[in-house]
Amino acid sequence: MRWLRNGQRGSILVLTLWTVVLLGVLVTALASETRLAARVVQAQQEDVATWAALVSALHQAEMELMLETMPLPPDAFETPEDMARTPRYRFNGEALQLHYPQAEDIVVRIEDHSGKINLRALEAEQMRALLQKRLGLRATQRDDRVESLIAAWVDWQDLNDQAISIGAERDYYLGLDPPYEPRNGRIESVAELLLIRGFAEVFAGVDLEAAFTLYGEDARINLNVATFEALQLLPGLDDETIAAILEWRQENEFRGNGDVVRLLDAPVMAQLRPWLDNRKQGNHFTILAHARPTRAGASTYSAWAETVEVRGPMERPRVLRVDPYRPLPLRFRESPVE
Repeated sequence: MRWLRNGQRGSILVLTLWTVVLLGVLVTALASETRLAARVVQAQQEDVATWAALVSALHQAEMELMLETMPLPPDAFETPEDMARTPRYRFNGEALQLHYPQAEDIVVRIEDHSGKINLRALEAEQMRALLQKRLGLRATQRDDRVESLIAAWVDWQDLNDQAISIGAERDYYLGLDPPYEPRNGRIESVAELLLIRGFAEVFAGVDLEAAFTLYGEDARINLNVATFEALQLLPGLDDETIAAILEWRQENEFRGNGDVVRLLDAPVMAQLRPWLDNRKQGNHFTILAHARPTRAGASTYSAWAETVEVRGPMERPRVLRVDPYRPLPLRFRESPVE
């Protein structure tokens, strides 16, 4: 009997210990879930606040573009230095400080499409020049790869399914995995370029949205607002000459080709001249707004992008396209704040 009582007491002790352990595990799990739920709620609140700040910044940038269309008062330029650079030429993709300041943790950039290459206006010879540069060929060098790419480019946009001898039409694209139809009409998006046979390989690594546009009357660009990505594609330009162009326009304005020849030698200028119109101004812009990293380990790789058509100072810009996850070029990706 004494042995039985001792055994019962031992069993009760074991059960009590197991109960304490289980309660401890449950309390720990509940505490962990509570902390996790609190962090989720906090993150959601931060996301909502960031989204609201981004929307506010987009509206402020729209107002900035509207203000730019207003006529300037007679005393707008008090000194000759004030006339060194047209105000709208600050819309070149660099970070902006708006007249109606955005939140401190929001970065706003505006790209003027006058500084991009118009895909819809490109003629075959102009596309040939871009392809030759991408393939590392000289301007006068002929190559079967380029001719095949040009044929595919033409076939993609013509109105029939009859392929040029070295081109690509419906039968080729339907034989791919997955299959798709060629456009057989005017190109409808910048990303569509990669669907044309061979173009995905040639333009791999190029930020197409920053380099190209679908808006405007011709394929010429204004160096005052040209994007870095567009300049990289233009024939004759290398990283050194691009850097010189970007540095010079920070304080000056390209008013004509005479200003450009200060920076470029004659052979480069000969290749570049057909692409330039340094007085070109359009009414299509892309606004990019993104959060500035505020904690260690954070970085910004994408922005909320909105392409708009500006119609005057009294009417809100017409939104043509929205991309909530537009990748930022590598040079604009923010480093974490220490």
